[in-house]
Parts: sequence; C-alpha cells; structure tokens
Amino acid sequence: MVFLFVSDPIRLGLIESLPHPGGNYTGVTFSDAFLGAKRLELLADTVPGIRTVAVLWSAQFEENAALVESIRNAGKRLSINITTIEIGGAARLPAAFDEAVTARAQAVIFLTENALFDHRRTIAELALARRLPSMHTYPPEVRDGGLISFCPDLGESYHRAAALADRVLKGGLPRDLPVEEPSRFTLSINMRTAATLGLNVPGSVLMRADEVIE
Repeated sequence: MVFLFVSDPIRLGLIESLPHPGGNYTGVTFSDAFLGAKRLELLADTVPGIRTVAVLWSAQFEENAALVESIRNAGKRLSINITTIEIGGAARLPAAFDEAVTARAQAVIFLTENALFDHRRTIAELALARRLPSMHTYPPEVRDGGLISFCPDLGESYHRAAALADRVLKGGLPRDLPVEEPSRFTLSINMRTAATLGLNVPGSVLMRADEVIE
C-alpha cells in the first residue's frame, strides 16, 4: 500500500519509522507536526501584533490532533494565546466562528477536512463577516476567499507517490522503501481578502508567496 497526505503514519500505527516502514505501507507524509507551527508563524508575520488565535478543527479527523499540538507549542514560543474550537460538522460553522469572536481571537487557523472542503466559500465568508484573518490548508480555500494558506506542493507529492508506486509494481517491498516527506511548500495569499479586512500584508510575506491573488 502506498499512501499520500498521511500526517502522522507512525502515530496511526501504519509504519514503525520513516526510514524503515517495516510493514505493508510506504508513501508520502504531509508533515503536519512541522506545518502547524509554520502556519501560526506565517499568520503572525501576516497580521503583526496578534495575541490570540482560534484554531477551528474537528477532533473526529484523527490527524488534526498533531496539528493542534504543534500550533499550541508554537503559540507558547511566540507568546500567542491559542484557543481551540471544535467544529463538529458544517451546520456548526457559524457558531464556531461566533465562539472565536467571543474568545476575542484576532485571527483563525481553519483545519479543513474532506467533509468541510466543499464549504470553503462559506467558511471564507464567515471569517470575513467577523473580520477574522484566516489561515487555511490548501490554495483553493484561498482562491475562494480565505486570506492565506500553506501546505506541501501537491504536484510534487503526487509525483513522488507515483514514483513509489512504480517501485512497488516493479517488485519493491513497502517495508524497504522509506516514507518520504515534502521538500517543497506553497504559500498562497488573497490580496482582495486582505484589502477587505483592511490588512496591509508585509512585503516580507509577499516576497515568500508562491501565489498572490489580486
């Protein structure tokens, strides 16, 4: 079995270690332990001076736990208070954003999942209506109105997973094929959303962006 976009295959019990999977699985991880902290750092760079950030997430999506832990640890280092709000489904999205406002969050990190990805335009509108700059996972969320996203380069991950599958089809054993981590990442920023929020995105952030939506 070759997997793709699995955040923490060791925690999930799929493999023994990245260099030596030791079973029937190999593939490409999503590096969430790193990404959680990085997303908070980028959000803090984009919205200077924030002191409280709400993380909207679903505990039912098991892989989100590593992200939340990483964000909390980064919050302590950056002196940013992290409040976590469970979504629990699309019907609770408005209430979740209202709770972020009640918690006096100055920005949100939204951890999407398959069941919520199709609601990305609604999510962006809810964040804008509450004047909350939002960090997301995937570029389509930003194209549909979110402020910023940061994730592994999806094209690279697909190509590397295909290469591993090719090796397996040619006789390679998954237990002998190291699990790979992303090496390229994509930063997307929606400047229309920034303008609506009255946010002046620092040039240092724009220089790092791979996609800027005007």
